[in-house]
Amino acid sequence: MSSPQPIRAYPRRSLAGPVVLIIVGVVFLLANMRLITWPSLGYWFAHYWPVLIIIWGVVKLLEYFRARQEGYTPSGIGAGGVCFLIFLVLFGLSATSAYRVNWGRVGSELDLDQDFVSLFGNSYSYSDTIEQAFTPGTALQVMSDHGDITVTAWEEPKIKVVVHKRVVAGSEDEAKKIDGQTKPVLTPGDKKLVLNANTNGAGDHPVASDLEIFIPRNAALDLATRHGDVVVRGRDGNLKIATSRGDVTLEDVKGDAAVTMRGGDIRAENVTGDVSLEGRVSDTSIRNVGGGLSLSGTFTGQMKLNSIAKSVRFNSERTDLRFGALNGEMSMDLGELRVSSFAGPFSVTTRSKDIHLDDVSGDVKIENTNGEVEVHANKLPLGNIEIDNRKGEIQVTVPPNAGFSIQAKTRRGDIDTSQLPGVRQTNEHGEATAEGTVGSGGPRLQINNEYGGITVRKSG
Repeated sequence: MSSPQPIRAYPRRSLAGPVVLIIVGVVFLLANMRLITWPSLGYWFAHYWPVLIIIWGVVKLLEYFRARQEGYTPSGIGAGGVCFLIFLVLFGLSATSAYRVNWGRVGSELDLDQDFVSLFGNSYSYSDTIEQAFTPGTALQVMSDHGDITVTAWEEPKIKVVVHKRVVAGSEDEAKKIDGQTKPVLTPGDKKLVLNANTNGAGDHPVASDLEIFIPRNAALDLATRHGDVVVRGRDGNLKIATSRGDVTLEDVKGDAAVTMRGGDIRAENVTGDVSLEGRVSDTSIRNVGGGLSLSGTFTGQMKLNSIAKSVRFNSERTDLRFGALNGEMSMDLGELRVSSFAGPFSVTTRSKDIHLDDVSGDVKIENTNGEVEVHANKLPLGNIEIDNRKGEIQVTVPPNAGFSIQAKTRRGDIDTSQLPGVRQTNEHGEATAEGTVGSGGPRLQINNEYGGITVRKSG
């Protein structure tokens, strides 16, 4: 009689995977029940995710010794376990790297809202007030990394700063500690008072402090913020403003204003002195300036200017523009320039822009490409007009009794001077010309065009 076959010991299923899944599920359940916060969960996972691998390894080690004791083959990790382990490692490393990024600085550089960085923590709000005597003749310098600045004049002989702060942190205790580390600081200097918002006092933790500043009306200001709007109202004194991300608003300023921007809109009204603006600007609205206006940089939005008492200068990558006082208005965008009621001499060099000038007085010089040109000089005295254009129509309107000389030429276009007696026209080999003297002569109209027509007529 044959002996019975030994019973084969089959490996048991591993408990390592289920144990890890149970732990992960319990943690997510606590987060959904708000017993722990999602930012706290992200913090703990970014720092302690290797504990899950350790637990997995401990369970597998215990299963191995138990299998040796009971005489069956211990189970391996398996293809599913390998895939899960790879995913856990990659996800854990990504979470750790993401947590080490200074999201507050990234948000400032990319102009992201503060709510974005709060994904990595809760947002807490705090308020504070600082008051200090302000000596007459002292200038105020404000430095802020993140937050709006609003300056308002008052009659008190002191400075008052009201702080509205937003802090992103993992817990309320941590937020209170950050609030204590980021208190604004007032430091006296040589004929100036320095206000530091101190938003970097807590290191990498995102902090934004909005500052409401009340100071005597005649104090000079020097404001600088990396990310935030700036509003100044009712000032008797010169202004200097620098902002990297944010809009600028100036109202009722008696003095000069110098503004440097790297992004945002600007609106300025009722400034008695000169206004200079440079950098990268979106929409621009400036009106009622008692001095001159200087604009330099990259302007990507709508521009509207009204009532500039002295000269206007504009310089960008595509356009160089200069003219005298602006009694009317000027509007400009990427494809069009319109100016009305201004004093010459006027000069503009640009491309890919339609140009419309109304109520012109003084000399005019235009160089343009890929755009139409219209000049309406409806009043005497008429100035010299010089236009050089390519790929666009040219139309010039002069006063009915004006005397001037004209020399016009175009290729691949026609010339219309039918309202100007005494002007000779020729058209040969694709090139049209017009030359002559109208009335008693005087100012000179020199017009050149290519791939477009020329029309010169009298108003009315």
